[in-house]
Amino acid sequence: MSKKIVKIIGSSLNALSLFAPEYASEKALDLFATPRQGRISEKQKAFLNTAKTFQLKHDGLDITTYQWQGDGKTILLAHGWESNSHRWQVLIEELQQLNYNIISIDAPAHGASTGKQFNAILYSECIHVAAQHYKPQIIVGHSVGGMSTGFYQHTYQNKDLEKLVLLGAPSEFTGVFKRYVDMMGYNKKIENGLNNLVVKRYNKQPSHFSLANFAKKIDTKTLLIHDVEDKIIPHSDAELIAKHHKNVEFISTKGYGHGLRNEVVNKHVIDFIQS
Repeated sequence: MSKKIVKIIGSSLNALSLFAPEYASEKALDLFATPRQGRISEKQKAFLNTAKTFQLKHDGLDITTYQWQGDGKTILLAHGWESNSHRWQVLIEELQQLNYNIISIDAPAHGASTGKQFNAILYSECIHVAAQHYKPQIIVGHSVGGMSTGFYQHTYQNKDLEKLVLLGAPSEFTGVFKRYVDMMGYNKKIENGLNNLVVKRYNKQPSHFSLANFAKKIDTKTLLIHDVEDKIIPHSDAELIAKHHKNVEFISTKGYGHGLRNEVVNKHVIDFIQS
């Protein structure tokens, strides 16, 4: 959204909150959880059509998965916000050359999966469904896909998972929320209302959803990569995760931004997978 539209929406919901605070907060949460991009473009279809597709079911949603079959270990890929499985094309092609069995998942409301809204908790449940079906030894997640992967492993403690790779992953849900509130210019009524809605829906304070705290109970060998110039998720989030994870390799990059789409990053990922 343009800065002008952001300002208009923020001001409108602030005004609404003066006489209907809960309704304004619900609208703000809906906006937060609704991706505006990430569906598959015509250009992206050519590559994704080289895979075998399969629809998994979760909570009334059709979750699209793609498989590039190989004889090696199974690797599950989880993209980030407003993206889809196509974001992995270069890495997938490199993994294919090494004969890995590659699975990619489209998150709810992204790619070819159904749904209109998205959050990291829901995504972690979809990753669980995919893990049950495909039995991966390795999961690679980018951005909120990395956060959701960590949430998944903390919740389900999959002992068959050998390795995790988290790329540009946020740590604190409170931080994600705060950046959203600041971007939109919401007042305290809406900010407090958003926090209350999380408690109402999940019976947990937003501060509970902390990948850094969850990492204390994740034994799986993990590679953490984060760029010091990431303008979306601060590098300090990765530092916090690494501080609490007892089995982590932490690599800081510079100049690759939040997307981390770079041959150097791919080499780090593949070297870790093969180690």
